[in-house]
Formats: sequence, C-alpha cells, structure tokens
Amino acid sequence: MTFEIKITPILAILVVLALSACSSSESSNSSRYELANDKAPSSAPDVSKVEDAHPKYEAYSRGGNKTNYTVLGKTYQVLDSGKDFQQTGLASWYGSKFHGHLTSNGETYDMYSMSAAHKSLPLPSYVKVTNTKNNKQVIVRVNDRGPFHENRIIDLSYAAAHRLDMLKTGTANVKIEVIYIASPESIALAELKNTKLHYIQVLASSDKAKLNALSKELENKYQVKTRILPINKLYKLQLGPIGQKQLATKLNQQLKNDGYPQSYLVTQ
Repeated sequence: MTFEIKITPILAILVVLALSACSSSESSNSSRYELANDKAPSSAPDVSKVEDAHPKYEAYSRGGNKTNYTVLGKTYQVLDSGKDFQQTGLASWYGSKFHGHLTSNGETYDMYSMSAAHKSLPLPSYVKVTNTKNNKQVIVRVNDRGPFHENRIIDLSYAAAHRLDMLKTGTANVKIEVIYIASPESIALAELKNTKLHYIQVLASSDKAKLNALSKELENKYQVKTRILPINKLYKLQLGPIGQKQLATKLNQQLKNDGYPQSYLVTQ
C-alpha cells in the first residue's frame, strides 16, 4: 500500500523556513572565529622591537567590567581597583584565532601589541609581567577577559609571549604586578583634603633680632605668615602654616631661587 504526501505551498514555506533557521543557527555558532583552534601566525612580522605598553591613567571602560560574570558555569568577580594587586601563577598566550576580534571591553584584539587578558582586573589595567624562570619582563595593557583555565592567571598576546620567551613552551610561570595610576581628579581631591600643616624652614641663627627683621621682610614679599622657634641656643625662622603641600612645595622652590638654597619643608 503506497502513501503519497502532497507538499502544499504552505507546507513548502514552513520546510524552507525550518531549514533556514537551522542553517543560520549553525552559521552563527561557527562564524564567531574562523579557526577552530588557536595557533601562532604563519607569517608574523618582527615583534622583537614592539615597545612595552605605556602606563597612563585611563578611566575603566563600560564594557567588560560587570561586578560578576559567568563563563563555562563558573562565576568571576571583577575588582573595583587594581591598586596594589600582585599575583603569581601560570601564564599562557593567545594568537591567530582571536586576532581581529573584539576584546571584552569592545576593542579589537591585536596579537602584535602588548596586551593581555585577565579574569578579575578592571579593564583596562597596566601590568608588569615577569617570567620567573628567565627574569624577562614586559608591560602589557589588560583589555580582555580570560584565560578560563583553573591553573592559569593571565593570557598574553603573541608579542608579549615572544618578549618573555614562552612561545615554544606555550606557558610560563610568571609574577604579575599592576602599575596603578590614580586619576588627576583624585590626586587633586586628596590634596584638598590634606589637613596637615606645612612650614618652610628658611634659616637658623643665634641672632634673634636678625631673624625678626628678616621675618617681616619675608612676610611682606611672599604674603605668608612666619614664626620663630627657639631650639636650644638657636632660633629657627619658618614660613607658614600652609595648608596644601603643593603650594608649600612651590613656595619652597621660589625661596631657593631667591637666595635661600637650604630651605626645606616641615610637616606637622
């Protein structure tokens, strides 16, 4: 007994859509990276002269800095700051498979630059990496997440791995140290919040009358109060108090230029 299935126009459209959906799903899963496995570039340029990353203040990016994120079923916590961060462990490197693709903070991965990936440092961060076997060092800019292996702490670019002489071995034991640079605004705020008083030690003499005359002269010239402190058989002439260290340092340099080379700051 033979059964005949009639393909109606509606059924045909449904079949085409189903096949199209499967095809697009497979395509989206495989087109993320052209290579199935990572490897070194086949014709790499000379990276021996690639400079270290140059540390500078950069605001942490909006991308890649979620407080918590999960990869392969494991949750990682991103640090609020990289200040004073150090770590020792195994480093690996990543190359051609990821070259040209977006990093976790939305930049483009360049395996010929001095960059790296870390699981918990805020992005971007600057890190000094030392190969503990040969003491070779490199400074990299961390702008990506990884490596997601239990026994690895940092994934280095091809150029950074070349500098550390770890391309052939694939991994190396390293020590990493964050090079932290505070924002100009936070430095200025810290100066404003500084409650310590600063004085400038100008001169010491046993002649108090001479210091009294000089103190009036200095007050008129620099518009800063003075004080004279008796110390044993001497008297110390000091300018101050000055609330901000930055201003006190600037005035001290002016005094040196004006003929008081032995002047120095005193903080209380």
